[in-house]
Amino acid sequence: MLVLACPACILVVRRHPGAAATVLCRALAVLIIAAWAGEYLADLLTHIWTVRYDLPLQLTDAISVTTAIALWTRRQLLAELVYMWSLSASLQATLTPDLAWTFPSAFYFTFFVYHEVAIVAGLVLAFGMRLYPRPGAWWRTFAATCAFAVCAGIADALIRGADYMFLAAKPADGSLLNVLGPWPWYLVSVAAVAMAMLLLLQAIASAVQRRDPLARDAAGSAHSPSWRG
Repeated sequence: MLVLACPACILVVRRHPGAAATVLCRALAVLIIAAWAGEYLADLLTHIWTVRYDLPLQLTDAISVTTAIALWTRRQLLAELVYMWSLSASLQATLTPDLAWTFPSAFYFTFFVYHEVAIVAGLVLAFGMRLYPRPGAWWRTFAATCAFAVCAGIADALIRGADYMFLAAKPADGSLLNVLGPWPWYLVSVAAVAMAMLLLLQAIASAVQRRDPLARDAAGSAHSPSWRG
């Protein structure tokens, strides 16, 4: 499904950059917020909400909210964050989900919807809307991630049994963390891997942008004088 949705949405936005693109982006924004907020509502309705797991302190929470706002407003900085976060953290979570619920649980659907919509959005914003990451986007994303991790780490320290962003322990199911060493050393490994992934994503976007004639024309117009001498 994800493999089909990504190119289809990019194609729609590129061929119909006006009203159709706006409708698509805002529909994705509503969908991701519905899934993200719906999971918290389901926690409350099923009486399983707990401060140890259900505060909005997972990186997924930041990604979901940022994605919705970026799709709605098309702000450059937010688009960069979504591109970087979704194709690193969201993609990894989709490939190795830490999910106790299986189909047809509501949590199964909410989990995959908000992760996969974030991935679609990251590609649409960067390559469909042509909001290519600016130079240095990788380190701005890394800094934002570290700042959010500090907040999650404080919660982990204050709340017994909390493990936001897997800073206190690895997920129960298999993930990339399993091959990055024991605690706390895997945190250093994660930071190094994250930096490498963000640098790679920056390089990919830059390579595509250089080959995009419309992006080159826009850049040329931005640097050309608005008057003739």
